[in-house]
Amino acid sequence: MTNPEQSRHYNLTMARKLSKPRPAQGAHLVALRKAAGLSQTELAELVGQSQANIAYWERIAKPPRSDVLPTMAEVLGVSIDELLNTGAAKKRAKRAGPVGRTQKLFEDVSKLPRRQQEKVVEVVSAMLDQYRRKAG
Repeated sequence: MTNPEQSRHYNLTMARKLSKPRPAQGAHLVALRKAAGLSQTELAELVGQSQANIAYWERIAKPPRSDVLPTMAEVLGVSIDELLNTGAAKKRAKRAGPVGRTQKLFEDVSKLPRRQQEKVVEVVSAMLDQYRRKAG
């Protein structure tokens, strides 16, 4: 007969994990749902699916069915591409701070007339050239 102390030690240190890690697609869907402040039940109601379907999609490596994607993307406030692209959220997160501001600024510049865009490009190019000369 084994010592109860040894038994307890074995169970605590040798127990194996019962669940597999969540696949990237499922984890991405969970993150988007939580970012939208929705429970599985609320998301299910808004997209016209059962809560069980939402839970299933959050556990598997495949995205939701194509007939559900447009509605789900709209409810979650993302594009279909963002919903399907598990790396998109990570890339967006890295753009915080000045890089995000700069990108927004250049998106606004792209809406200007062509001649004004060219002037902005000239000024920025000159500043970058000056920086490179000093750095190099």
